[in-house]
Amino acid sequence: MNFIIPDWPAPEHVRAIQTTRQGGLSQTPYDSLNFGLHVGDDPRTVVKNRNLLNTVCPSEPIWLEQTHGTTVALAETASCVPQADACITRAPNTVCVVMTADCLPVFLCDDAGTVAGIAHAGWRGLAAGVIEKTARAMNAPPASLMAWLGPAIGSQAFEVGAEVREVFLRHDAHAASAFTARGEKYLADLYLLARQRLQTAGITRICGGNFCTHTDAERFFSHRRDGRTGRMASLIWLSRA
Repeated sequence: MNFIIPDWPAPEHVRAIQTTRQGGLSQTPYDSLNFGLHVGDDPRTVVKNRNLLNTVCPSEPIWLEQTHGTTVALAETASCVPQADACITRAPNTVCVVMTADCLPVFLCDDAGTVAGIAHAGWRGLAAGVIEKTARAMNAPPASLMAWLGPAIGSQAFEVGAEVREVFLRHDAHAASAFTARGEKYLADLYLLARQRLQTAGITRICGGNFCTHTDAERFFSHRRDGRTGRMASLIWLSRA
């Protein structure tokens, strides 16, 4: 199993992992480390892929039913498969996870490592405030929080309509800098939009954000590129006993 370790100044006991598409058991077009049960892959194979995480995680991750919304689950009290697009934890060895294949995973923790979280930020969730709601749920001073932006579709590949741009501009006119006109459509910079939201929320230490799932087919799934494809996992937990 191949994965990326976020490069950010988090406390040592804050553990974070970003999986790639490499090192699993799924067959084309889900090859090979697919964690999504909802994309048409053989469920038995997906479960085997998820079981591979047991070698690196202290417990079974809290898998979510993601809806492109803003609901934040508390991992230590979650039951079954909560409908949510973010998850936070204050308990040791409780693993938060979101799945993506172009949408942006936003990792968060505080300086002391007392709380950690992960948000699934596609454009809908991002526009609706999933980052801000996750940060508020962490109940920590914004200046004490830091973020790492994981693999998402890059600004040269994410084409959207004018209606998407208008949604962001209604919230903040500065969002215009994240859109570049291309004919009647726009190229959207998901990373810049996320940075703007984080900074407005008072979170200024932001790392990562230099990937493109759409162009890096060797490492990443991309729904925009392939249609039928798998899902990667973004995981965070506190290891302190």
